[in-house]
Amino acid sequence: MSKKTLNHANLSALGSDRLADLLMEVSTGSADIKRRLRLELSHDLGPAELGRDVRKRLVALRRSTSFVGWRKRKALIKDLQTQVDMIIGKIGPTDPTLAFDLLWQFLELAPSVYERTDDSRGDIGDVFRGAILAFDDIAERALLDPTILASRVWDAVSDNGYGEFDGIIGLVAPALGAAGFIHLKSLVTTYADTPLDDAGDEHEAIHFLRELRSSNSSYRADQKAARIKMVLQDIAIAEGDTGAYIAQYSQDDLTRPDISAEVAQLMLAEGKPKEALALLEAADLEGWAFRQEKWDDVLIVCLIALDRVNDAQAHRWKRFCETLNANYLRAYLKALPDFEDIEAEDRARTHALQFPDAMTALRFLLEWPDHVSAAALIQERIDELDGNHYEILTPAAEALRDRHPLASVLIWRAMINYALGQGRATRYGHAADHLKDCGLADAQIEDYGLFPTHQSYLQTLESRHERKTSFWSKMSPAR
Repeated sequence: MSKKTLNHANLSALGSDRLADLLMEVSTGSADIKRRLRLELSHDLGPAELGRDVRKRLVALRRSTSFVGWRKRKALIKDLQTQVDMIIGKIGPTDPTLAFDLLWQFLELAPSVYERTDDSRGDIGDVFRGAILAFDDIAERALLDPTILASRVWDAVSDNGYGEFDGIIGLVAPALGAAGFIHLKSLVTTYADTPLDDAGDEHEAIHFLRELRSSNSSYRADQKAARIKMVLQDIAIAEGDTGAYIAQYSQDDLTRPDISAEVAQLMLAEGKPKEALALLEAADLEGWAFRQEKWDDVLIVCLIALDRVNDAQAHRWKRFCETLNANYLRAYLKALPDFEDIEAEDRARTHALQFPDAMTALRFLLEWPDHVSAAALIQERIDELDGNHYEILTPAAEALRDRHPLASVLIWRAMINYALGQGRATRYGHAADHLKDCGLADAQIEDYGLFPTHQSYLQTLESRHERKTSFWSKMSPAR
């Protein structure tokens, strides 16, 4: 390896004096590098000194009010991550109590950071979400008063607008202990028993609009009830009290497929498949046909746990027939004896080809994958395919163009017809590309069958849409 390669060995060979000079040189004009070097120097003086520098930086970040544009986003993220690394990696191992306090202060910084940045990409949130996980280790080693910690946790979850403290109860559970949980529950009870105060300084118009948004109870009352339920359920999970967790749901809540599946899963973990199955069967599935996969999964686990394998298989097949969800079919086929799966897959293919929603059927056949059947579906039911669904049709045409060019052409035509027929000018560029693809595929198609040839289709298109000059201009000179 070349001695000029930038690696640890080659740089170490330069010697400490030369490296120090180089660091001074590269840090000139760079606040980030200077800040990092000072933190490393502070670390050599001990965790207390490093902690003071980290705390100063956190205060400075919190006081800052200027909006962080895209040019400074990376620098901010690097700065935030550096503070986390110093707290967790440098201070945490030797002074977990100080590290706990600094990490808490870091999370309290989140609202002010979010308010002056655009985190649509989520990378700033990733720093905070990663930081909170360190409490799992640090809180258990820190010297903390359980009662004071419980109050601190309650304050955090009571004002958790950006979700920066999501999961904190479970992460600090060992540090809370029995005494801490007792105090935390008392704080929740006191809050629950305290009547809602008046709207205070809230503008009357805002208060009125919030009241309109709620059907039978006020917005603030619903918000309070949701907070109480969330905290009590987090406590129940941390304490391993399934009964207390379930008790926070009303009977109406338990009829929802998603909630019943969640609770049934907890019952299964406790070895109660009969009770779990009864809860699932009492759920109201109306309107959830395409959104109940979690419910189905737990139901099947319950049936298998109760040695009702045939019922589990029947449910898988039923749900596949209703939704064409490939997950149900895969699980169904996997559980069949050898050779029976081939016949079952043939039945599934036949069902898919006749499925009422042609778009859903096409998506399934492409994902399975079964391109032969997908091409057959397109030729048989092209009039049922919606040219507006380019997110499905475009990859479908690409997947089929080599072996099934006629099917691809029919899909491209469907998207062209939609774009021109609906006057979607923003799609004219794509439609022109599709028409060119049709022309290229023409040489591969020997027989169009009942469908118009490329020249015939092109003539019809020119006749119907001759005035759409913005489209035709994109075809030149290929037209």
